[in-house]
Amino acid sequence: MTARSRELSRADRVLPGLWRLRLPLPWPGVPHVNAFAIAAGSGVVLVDAGLHEPGAMRQLERALDQAGLRLEHVRLLVCTHAHSDHYGLAAPIVEGAGCELWMHPNHEHMTKTARDPDRAFERRLEIGRQSGVPAADLERYAQERRDQGFGIADIVLPDRDLLPGAEVETDFGAWQVHETPGHAPSHVVLHQPERGLLLSGDHLLGRVSLYYDYGYTPDPAGEFLRSLGVVDLLDIQLVLAGHGRPVRDARALTKANRRAVRERLDRVRRALSDGPRTAFEVVPRMLDHELSRAMMIGWGLSETLCYLRHLEVRGDVQRLDEGDPERWTLAG
Repeated sequence: MTARSRELSRADRVLPGLWRLRLPLPWPGVPHVNAFAIAAGSGVVLVDAGLHEPGAMRQLERALDQAGLRLEHVRLLVCTHAHSDHYGLAAPIVEGAGCELWMHPNHEHMTKTARDPDRAFERRLEIGRQSGVPAADLERYAQERRDQGFGIADIVLPDRDLLPGAEVETDFGAWQVHETPGHAPSHVVLHQPERGLLLSGDHLLGRVSLYYDYGYTPDPAGEFLRSLGVVDLLDIQLVLAGHGRPVRDARALTKANRRAVRERLDRVRRALSDGPRTAFEVVPRMLDHELSRAMMIGWGLSETLCYLRHLEVRGDVQRLDEGDPERWTLAG
């Protein structure tokens, strides 16, 4: 994507004292990520930080300026989860604003990766090899992605763990923390019960866009489904999501996500109905749209492996003991 076609950052006022900061991303199909600035006394609480890349801090400062704010107005940075587009600029924000960072303690899926990115990348390639990605495709993927980086300016650890019982104080009242793992092990949502507001990060978006971190927890897809139940118990009038516009009908979003997961699990089972397959052979049968080869190796394979793992936990599928690459089959 060229610089000319990239979005510029901007600020939209959602409510008096609450701004959505649209920060540009370099990813096809995901043009921006939302941070939110919430009035808090003489400054703001900033929820989520944006991706680290050249010019990213200027884009953040541009959006803050449109809201009548400067970096020094940030009294606290809160990250809904530790993915690079929500945590990437945390270090320079904390340093520039002199504020604390609050985030869930299960952040090693990103911070450990950022400490040794070469080892993490080799692990990703090994998972691809074990999952049946053809050697030529894997080599091409490695050449294209090896030096792309992780979008993290620097590792900064939280000053406070975002766990149930913690509250984020703002002029809107206290926002309560609810753990919602699945999309990421570190994911939380923030709920303001009196106003019915939900800062949902990437747990709920205005359109279904499923992704799970594979290999860090026993059953990411199952965790995601359970986390939808957590949100269903909350009184929500407005969802402030990590991507896209605010949405009013939270219950419709949780239903749509459950339906999408159920449909994809059914496709995975059907893919194995005529015999054992590698996880990579299942990927195109799981999808309801086409992906580039690189996206199939990255996004598509991670999602497929999480569904296979979920079905394995349920006793519906099993891994075959023999063979390399690894193959999966229906149980029984």
